[in-house]
Amino acid sequence: MTTYLIRNAQLLGGAPQDIHIVDGAFAAIGENLDVQADIDIDAHGLVALPGLVDLHTHLREPGREDAETVLTGTRAAAMGGYTAVHAMANTFPVADSADVVERVWRLGRESGYCDVRPVGAVTVGLEGKELAELGAMHDSAAGVRVFSDDGKCVDDPVLMRRALEWVKTFDGVVAQHAQEPRLTAGAQMNEGAVSGELGLAGWPAVAEESIIARDVLLASHAGARVHICHLSTAGSVEIVRWAKSKGWDVTAEVTPHHLLLTDELVRTDDAVYKVNPPLRTAEDVEALRRALADGTIDAVATDHAPHPEADKDCAWAVAAMGMVGLETALSVVQQTMVDTGLLNWEGVADRMSHRPARIGRLAGHGRPISVGEPANLVLFDPAYRGVVNPDTFATRSRNSPYKGMDLPGRVHATFLRGEATVLAGELVER
Repeated sequence: MTTYLIRNAQLLGGAPQDIHIVDGAFAAIGENLDVQADIDIDAHGLVALPGLVDLHTHLREPGREDAETVLTGTRAAAMGGYTAVHAMANTFPVADSADVVERVWRLGRESGYCDVRPVGAVTVGLEGKELAELGAMHDSAAGVRVFSDDGKCVDDPVLMRRALEWVKTFDGVVAQHAQEPRLTAGAQMNEGAVSGELGLAGWPAVAEESIIARDVLLASHAGARVHICHLSTAGSVEIVRWAKSKGWDVTAEVTPHHLLLTDELVRTDDAVYKVNPPLRTAEDVEALRRALADGTIDAVATDHAPHPEADKDCAWAVAAMGMVGLETALSVVQQTMVDTGLLNWEGVADRMSHRPARIGRLAGHGRPISVGEPANLVLFDPAYRGVVNPDTFATRSRNSPYKGMDLPGRVHATFLRGEATVLAGELVER
């Protein structure tokens, strides 16, 4: 394997250090290391973070390769500093069996850009009628530990309880897309002043909050783990905070776009801002930032949702929901959390690497940058500023809500078990 000497990288909570990578691991860390390496990298001014872990990525393969493939999605992940992603189950066919999750897992291994952990569907075909093969998916080569019907809510409380009881047997977790379908039929955006002015059907906060309240109670009753996907309202924050105060095994994630964007953008009538759950109010955004800072929200997850141009460049009412986010996540977190003083870089590592890996029970990831650990690493330049141009993205789709925005930071290099996937801001062809 290639050996690397990274000089003067800013390690978390300390002075600049040199990092020596040999045989896929951190071999030495210290000042002015006198070692030999195949490639020498000047990391002055760069922050060294453990490789990022995304709990919520849509890779679209199998079935929607026109939007994304495992290869293009993992290339985008590497460009964003990720060394592991969890691939959601709403593919065609649905990832509700051992065969499908193993196929996705193998495609990830073949890509070589980051580890892919398939998320198994909770119910057969995401139809909410009967449990999928949870045990078989866990026992497969993919070793599934996270299960979700994301895109749809497991709204039947009996099925949700049974799923929680099943995954408890192997320390799995159900990741719930919290959306009461009867309260959101035909909904187009956040229910509030803007939806009233625009005459669009509103998506009330209570549709999310009522499911979260029910599910934390079910998780407590079952003694199981539940994870809340893409939490988006101030009320949801308070429910999760209450559940954690009880000592229940509840975790939650927030997306970068819910940390930055508000429902005011819907006034543009640009469907790039149509997403599920919808963009909320400025008050919700502030509550989400504070909750991520104090640890009530455990993780930042991208909900990277690529769509071909035809699915977004159309009338708002018929446009697909979702945004790409892997390649901009760290920049948005810098702007909303680091530059505002709400988190330091140690906090970013915790919310974007350590905790996501722990929630997904992902071995070898989310580990500290220390001698002997696998060299999953990102070097990030926080002083960089640039205008977002989706045409330069590695993802196959271009539906970025940040197009034309001036955002801080850029990934300089990403390493997966000691092999560079990105160097000097460019993909390393494999």
